[in-house]
Order: sequence, then C-alpha cells, then structure tokens
Amino acid sequence: MIIKTLTIKNFRNHAYLSYDFQPNLNIFTGYNAVGKTNVMEAIYYLSLARSFKAAEDEELIQKGKDYAEISAVTAEGKLDRKIRILITPTGKQIFINGKKISKISELSNIMNVLLFEPKDVMMFRGSPKARRNFLDINLSKKSLPYLDYISRYNKVLKERNDLLKENNVDPVLLETTTEMLVKLSGPIVSYRQMYVKDINDILIKITRALTGEEGKLEIIYKPFVPYGKDFQKEALEAFKRAEERDFHSKATSIGIHREDFSISLNGRDIGQFGSQGENRIVALALKLSPYFLIDDKDKRPIVVLDDVMSELDATHRQRLIKFVQKFEQVFITATRLEVAGAAQYQIKKPIEKEVF
Repeated sequence: MIIKTLTIKNFRNHAYLSYDFQPNLNIFTGYNAVGKTNVMEAIYYLSLARSFKAAEDEELIQKGKDYAEISAVTAEGKLDRKIRILITPTGKQIFINGKKISKISELSNIMNVLLFEPKDVMMFRGSPKARRNFLDINLSKKSLPYLDYISRYNKVLKERNDLLKENNVDPVLLETTTEMLVKLSGPIVSYRQMYVKDINDILIKITRALTGEEGKLEIIYKPFVPYGKDFQKEALEAFKRAEERDFHSKATSIGIHREDFSISLNGRDIGQFGSQGENRIVALALKLSPYFLIDDKDKRPIVVLDDVMSELDATHRQRLIKFVQKFEQVFITATRLEVAGAAQYQIKKPIEKEVF
C-alpha cells in the first residue's frame, strides 16, 4: 500500500500543497513550526478520518477559510483508488473513487497508516487509554469482525452507563445490558490475547534490529477476565461484584474498556523502571510491529514517523533508517536528514497561494 499523490488545501497552516510520492522512503525536512507535522496529519487522516493532534476537525481548517480538503491517489498492488475528504465546520464528507461513503470503516478498510509521534515515548507511563487505542486501532485494521465487536460493545456500554445514571435503575434492564456486554466481551478479549501473543513473537526481533542488543521483551496483557471456557460465567460474576461500585460511580467500572497492558524488559516493567531511551525504542518497536502482522503484503500499512530522529543518537538513527527501508512506504519528518535514494521534500514556510 502506498500513496502516489497527495494534495491538501486550507489545511492547518497550508493553503495549498501537492506532492507526487515514491515507494520506500520519503523525507520531509524544515525548521520547526513550518508545517511538516501538518502534512503527516493529513496522511494519517486518510486512514481514520481523524487527527492525531486535534480534538475537533474544525481546528484543521485554515484560519479565515470555510473548508479544508485532503485528496490522494493510493495504490494497493495494481489497484488505484482516489480518496477525497472535505472538512467543514459542520462535518466532513468522504469520497472514494467519486462515491460518497457513509461509514468511516469503509475508509479504514482500504487505508492503513502506522504512526509514531513524540508523545508515544510516554506510552507505557501515561493513561491506559493510549495502550487500548493501540490494540483497538490495529486489531480493527487486521480484522473487520473485531471492529464490529468493538462498535457494538461501545453502544451497549453507553446504554448501561446511561441506565446507571438514572435515579431508579431498572434491575431487569441492567441485567440484560450486562449480559449483552459479557457476550460481546468474550470475542474481544480472545482477539486481544491472540494479537498480543503475535506481537510478542516479533517484538524482540524488531527491538534487536533497532538496538543491536539482546534482551527479553514481553507484552503483559491484563484482561478483566482471561478468556477461556468459563469466561461468560466468570465475567458475569465479576460484573456482579462490581455492581455496588457501578451504582455509586454511575458508570461501568470494569470491562474491556478499562483493560491495560504493560511491557516487561528483562523482567522489569519498562513504564516504571525503564530509561527514557528504553521507553523510546520499545515504543517505536511496538508501533511498528503491526506492519508484520498483516498477511497480505499489498495491504501492509504506510508508516509515518514524525520527529522520531531528534532524540536518537547517530547509531540508533542509522539502525532505524536501515530497518524502515524494508517497508513499502515510509514518511519521516526531521529538521535535517539526508538518506541516499530517499525522496526529499523541504518545507521552508507556509505557502500562501489563494485557493478557489
């Protein structure tokens, strides 16, 4: 999977930019605050129709304009597609080959982008939500059934939380929604357990390639109830034990939406005891690992590494460049970086061309 062309209009600080990209390595250079990350943000938006920086889409529209637009031609093997996304203050419209789509999953199913950004260094020390998002996004890209389970689970979870906020909670309705949550939770936990096992099988190899060092690295997944033959019974019992706490907090306090995982490096929790450098390399290895878990090579994701070089020494930079050159298409931002054979794009300052 690659992006062949990209055009952005009225997006962040760019009135107009257009690029023809090549496979393999594409490098964006320029001083800080000129808009390199904004281009990466547009590329990422093609995959999930959401930003990795902005909370609201309206923030993406250039000041003084009433819309932003991202257009791209992508290739999956010999199949080309044209994607166009129009962002306005009242919403967004997505077109694939000129046809308007109604579900984000339709876009997500044809575009896959792996992202590493500077804040990922704190992935193992920050909120569990970031770690759950990593699992959910990448599992959804690999398995459409998982995406369906997660979507249905979130709807039922909202129903249960709304029910818990009522002054007089209907016990029969509460029991029904709880049973529905448990029924949907089983496959989700099973998928997560298998995916973590698959990542563990390759994570140490990626880390070794990036560092040149041996070591034992393992994701430790912490399901609210481990998946097994008695999952339904044990999950219902766990919800029952948490019921009083749920009534008090007026929210569902346990479940797959509260799960977490940690990473152990040589027997130590890296989030608690790892150095900044160890956290950076392991987070980078983890974010790259889903690339190798997509069986169909034509569907393997585009990789975006935003400002990844700034905190790496020369040896680790060289190892990273060598490693990512085996990917089908990679985008890297840096203030300065030259790699033989890579396509180079320099952003000097925002372009003020008027767009009609």
